[in-house]
Amino acid sequence: MSENRAAVRVGRIASPFGIKGWVKVASYTDPAENVFSYTPWTLRDASGSRPKMTLGLLESKAHGKGWVARLDGVDDRDEAEKLKGLEILVDRSRMPEPDQGHYYWADLEGMQVTNQHGQVLGRIDHLLETGSSDVMVIVADDAKQRCLIPFLMGQTVTSVDLEAGCLNVDWEED
Repeated sequence: MSENRAAVRVGRIASPFGIKGWVKVASYTDPAENVFSYTPWTLRDASGSRPKMTLGLLESKAHGKGWVARLDGVDDRDEAEKLKGLEILVDRSRMPEPDQGHYYWADLEGMQVTNQHGQVLGRIDHLLETGSSDVMVIVADDAKQRCLIPFLMGQTVTSVDLEAGCLNVDWEED
């Protein structure tokens, strides 16, 4: 099983919070507080330049419009600063199966994207949360071109075949 299928990105460490080792958490779950339901967390640098680490969650709470957490072994601001920007991953087996027509980003990443004319646009490199909708970042097979396509089921996205690793979009090649 590939790493994409074995782990699901549920958030990232945004920044340190305070002086006692707390961190601000950017959640990718809906609702946002569900990020704290899936522990322990595996933290990794998106570039892969740092080794992964697994940490338990000691405490979490709402703070303003966001969330903060205290992690096992992180006892001061300096330690919390080292975690800034790390992705939060959880083992896929701990996650519920998504409802029909809903997908984990980890399941979509790497899928081949074709348009309504059968033209291959490339593969989904990653997705972005923009507020109004999620956006797929499609990289052409020659890796020279990228395009951004909103992930809107029934509008821009016409079909998803997880088993075949294919996604079809109503989008012109340009």
